[in-house]
Amino acid sequence: MNAPPPSTGAADPLVIFTPSGRRGRSPAGTTILDAARALGVDIDSVCGGRGICGRCQVQQSVGSFAKHGIDSRSEHLSELSPVEVEYRDARGLEPGRRLSCVARLHGDAVIDVPPESQVYRQVVRKGLDIRDFHIDPGVRLHYVQVAPPGLASPSGDLAHLVEALEAEWGLTDLETDLHVIRALQPALEAGGRAVTVAVHDGRIISAVWPGLHDRAYGVAIDVGSTTIAGHLADLADGAVLASNGVMNPQIRFGEDLMSRVSYAMMHPDGAAEMTAAVRTAINGLLAGLVGKAGIKRHDILELAVVGNPIMHHLLLGIDPVPLGSAPFALATDRSVRVRAVELELKTHPGARVYVLPCIAGHVGADTAGVILAETPHVSETVSLVVDVGTNAEIVLGNRDRLLAASSPTGPAFEGAQISGGQRAAPGAIERVRVDRQTLEPRFKVIGSEIWSDDPGSAEAHRETGVTGICGSGIVEVIAELFLAGVITPDGIVDGSLASRTRRVIADGRTFSYLLHDGSAAGRPRIAVTQNDVRAIQLAKAALYAGARLLMDRLGVETIDRIRLCGAFGSQIDPLHAMVLGLIPDCDPSHVRSAGNAAGTGALIALLSRAARREIEGIVRTVEKIETAVEPRFQEHFVEAMAFPHRTAGYPHLSRVADLPARPGGTAAEARPARRRRSSVVPLQASDA
Repeated sequence: MNAPPPSTGAADPLVIFTPSGRRGRSPAGTTILDAARALGVDIDSVCGGRGICGRCQVQQSVGSFAKHGIDSRSEHLSELSPVEVEYRDARGLEPGRRLSCVARLHGDAVIDVPPESQVYRQVVRKGLDIRDFHIDPGVRLHYVQVAPPGLASPSGDLAHLVEALEAEWGLTDLETDLHVIRALQPALEAGGRAVTVAVHDGRIISAVWPGLHDRAYGVAIDVGSTTIAGHLADLADGAVLASNGVMNPQIRFGEDLMSRVSYAMMHPDGAAEMTAAVRTAINGLLAGLVGKAGIKRHDILELAVVGNPIMHHLLLGIDPVPLGSAPFALATDRSVRVRAVELELKTHPGARVYVLPCIAGHVGADTAGVILAETPHVSETVSLVVDVGTNAEIVLGNRDRLLAASSPTGPAFEGAQISGGQRAAPGAIERVRVDRQTLEPRFKVIGSEIWSDDPGSAEAHRETGVTGICGSGIVEVIAELFLAGVITPDGIVDGSLASRTRRVIADGRTFSYLLHDGSAAGRPRIAVTQNDVRAIQLAKAALYAGARLLMDRLGVETIDRIRLCGAFGSQIDPLHAMVLGLIPDCDPSHVRSAGNAAGTGALIALLSRAARREIEGIVRTVEKIETAVEPRFQEHFVEAMAFPHRTAGYPHLSRVADLPARPGGTAAEARPARRRRSSVVPLQASDA
């Protein structure tokens, strides 16, 4: 980078950068890039101001700017240089765009720095449900020209590289990976002494390429107990290039988390088996992501990972057995930084993995990701954020106080332990409506937008088949059957309705509801059995009880907003969830899906070092409630077995849904609800 010429005083050109609004004078002949950095305006660059990478593009705003008191004329910048002409011809340069590393100031100018040229550019993601944030990845690329060796300068090539990085980029006290040292001299030879290096966290040289290498990629991964989801992103601009998910093969060791801990306890090599299985699955996920994005595994330089405590420990090769019994001790509740090769992940050999911090023994890094994505800690309103899965992670609070807990819902919400249940895949029933008068159902399956009673449904369903019912479908059908009176508030399939509809059928000593008779077409017969209803009752009661415990501790009776997260939670219809009593009563307009918030939090952490610092601070303030040892959990659980609840009022829900009367009362009856206190109850010594 060229040093600016000496100042000549008051005649120095005035430059104003937008949108930052930074302004100041720089000597005539100063490059725009140098002027920007002198004023604290961050403009991206990999090549160090050589006009090669094109990251530092800017555009002059030409005209008279009264509010700034200057005239910004085209002749106030140097003419298009040969370097810019070469770049334009080779890679394209939009009209009006200049390379700030070679364009020089000759007079007053207003310079616009477009979003793609900003170092800490703001990301606004439309494809994912993600909040705005500024990109500041943990790894950066730097192009340098390394001095050749000489008899008079006996220093090694690594020393010359480090000197160049300090001179051109201000990087000091750097460490270097061994594989970089091995690859350095071949790279210098191939690049004519010009190389690009990757520097992690401003202190570790982790990769080297000959010549200019201006792309680095990262992957955000949510290791769930049932599924593993990943997003591959360009670390330069945050663009998500591919998303994919795979089943977690650990499910063969146990569907729920405690069964996997039991497997580790009962088998000497059990934990190692599960660690190997999840790492193999992640490598398969990475292969799918790079295939979709059209890049190579070695292009991946950074990973960010979230997961519940047991998934977290197993991925890292830590014994999960201490998490299986009180006091549910974590090996670490801090964030973890480790080389990808140490986890046997097939990426660039210098790639690093950042694992978000866990919160408590049953509240993991996935919950930290949810908090980072949904930011309940910055709001005045009281929010309930629920990541619904085999284990439900629950966060409640606002900027004054934040609490978290985990509740053992089991796998029923994901289609397991349900007679016709299956994973969410083409052919699975995902939406259900039941006519209140005829008790006849209609449904949609994944892979088709046609309802089962619409014209053409037979042909559409012939393509996908009707193969079973997934989690969102079982939630909707039970809620619909409750609203239609087929299922009582206590969760009993009412056999007396068999005289009214052929759908209610005897099933041993209980009754079932026939949702779809596929036997004529050689397809599965899908019914809602009494055991199915019980499985959902148990799951939803556990989730509600966990939320209720947090409300008790926070001292609130009502909630301002609710967010449903997770692969399953994001697919639940909020109204049906409330009808079941899966969540406390809330204004339905303030209840919505938040998608895979844990994975979104991992993506934010992948792209932003500031976000990492933010969540590392937040998790130390979160109050952890251990449901397994809370005496009121069982009380809340029993009360929550009824639909939507045995005693809790649902006034918001009653205004939009015609709820069946409770035994011995009316649907509108409920215990008197205390008004929510005007502020959150402060933390007392007894709460600690």
